[in-house]
Amino acid sequence: MFAVEVRDHIMIAHSFRGAVFGPAQALHGATFVVDAAFIADKLDANGIVVDIGQALDVLKATLKPLNYRNLDDLPELKGKNTTTEFLTKHIFDHLAEAARNGKLGREGRELKAIRVTLSESHVARAWYEAALW
Repeated sequence: MFAVEVRDHIMIAHSFRGAVFGPAQALHGATFVVDAAFIADKLDANGIVVDIGQALDVLKATLKPLNYRNLDDLPELKGKNTTTEFLTKHIFDHLAEAARNGKLGREGRELKAIRVTLSESHVARAWYEAALW
């Protein structure tokens, strides 16, 4: 199995619903380091998993609507607990759509999976990984 991973970050504000979240029920900020790994069984004819530059561009475009925003105010996220785990899947869905549409410099069907990891700090992170097909 081969993988190429690119990284960016986002700074967001949000709040949570539910007593389990304690003080995080109030509006608070978070900075996430976001890693996106694109996974394939084999390299393509050029010897790559995906084009790293295109993968980084797709990740940046995916994160742009979230960056420096209060997630509670975004219509597509309204009423959701935008936990770290939730956001990994949200970002995955956008990256998977781009991959399936061939926006990574490789035929989408040749890619196997994507893993999205959000690091909240040096001691805590969450990830979501799924097959593309």
